[in-house]
Order: sequence, then structure tokens, then C-alpha cells
Amino acid sequence: MSRGPDAGTLLERALLRHAAVAHIDLSIISAGWTRWASATFVGARHDLHLTAAPSAALDNWIADLPEADFTLRRHLVAELTVESRTRVGDRIEMRIGVLTVEDR
Repeated sequence: MSRGPDAGTLLERALLRHAAVAHIDLSIISAGWTRWASATFVGARHDLHLTAAPSAALDNWIADLPEADFTLRRHLVAELTVESRTRVGDRIEMRIGVLTVEDR
């Protein structure tokens, strides 16, 4: 019996929805995650490589992203950082790191 999508899939979907609301056509180039745990929490560290067309809306979206609220079933976004942002041809590519923890 499946428990549904994992935290990585939920996070990817949430980022795409969040960008769409800001009128940004965001694409995910690659995404991966590794398990993470502390003495109190269990979760995952996610590394996402994203791309979008340059725009003022994208600039604002990237600036606001670390403080954005994301709703993920059974998981919380504990930390989100924009690790890099680079212009590649007519696109902006960015790498973001996200820590999710299980919400039990």
C-alpha cells in the first residue's frame, strides 16, 4: 500500500505551484535528496536545480523564496536557501537547498 508521494515530490510540486502563482514558468532541471536526522527530528535535505526566464517577477520570487510558506503533507519546510543564481543564455538557473522534517 502506497503512502503517497515522498517529500521530494511534494516539494517539487509546491515550488512549481508557488512559481505559477507569481506568473513564472519554472522548470526543474534536476532534483535530489538525502536522508537527514537530528536528535529530535527526521527529514531530508533537498538539492534542486531550477530554471526560468529572467524577469522582475522572477527577481522578486527568488528574493522572497527563503521566507515562503509551503504546505507539504506530513512534512514541514524547516529551511530554504538560494545557493546560487546564474544567467545561462536567455535563462536564469538557480540552485536551492531545502531541509524538510517529518510532521508526525
